[in-house]
Amino acid sequence: MKVRLFFVLSFAALTLSGCLVYQKVSYEIFIDGEKSGEAKVTFYDLKSDALGNKEFNEDKENLFNKLLRSDEFIFSQKDEEKEVTNRRLFVEDKKLNGEVNFKFKDINVVEGIQQQDGYYFLTVENEDSIISTNGTVIPINKFKRIIWERNQKVLKFEMLTDVKLNDLRELAPFYKSNDN
Repeated sequence: MKVRLFFVLSFAALTLSGCLVYQKVSYEIFIDGEKSGEAKVTFYDLKSDALGNKEFNEDKENLFNKLLRSDEFIFSQKDEEKEVTNRRLFVEDKKLNGEVNFKFKDINVVEGIQQQDGYYFLTVENEDSIISTNGTVIPINKFKRIIWERNQKVLKFEMLTDVKLNDLRELAPFYKSNDN
């Protein structure tokens, strides 16, 4: 998936070993002004692509401690003009999922969404797989756009990643919820 994802970029900055991957990502963006609002980003079926046990343990440490609990992630998002208000991991159907909520003052910090001429729009490459949206998808040469009218107060889209989830390491069995 070519669309830049803030969570993945932040994670890449925190880790040097394996990498976290996921099957799909969904965005719900709640507009409360011209360009400001809140976003909820959900990552489904989080796994590790680490080959060795050392890298896998580092991936678990980074996910369960740094991304989920540390201030380091909060500060990295603040640098990107996102005020993280909630983050959580949860297991559903034996798959580990993650959710991050944040406030923003300029919608452009949410995957580069633009606001212009009475519309909001997100431009992605043709190869990006848009599963669903409450906007309109319009193909444009080598790109496609999701377009929402400006009066729409909730913008939604969901995309698949291009990562093959075979031969990846499950993280759900290692997650210990604070609820337990």
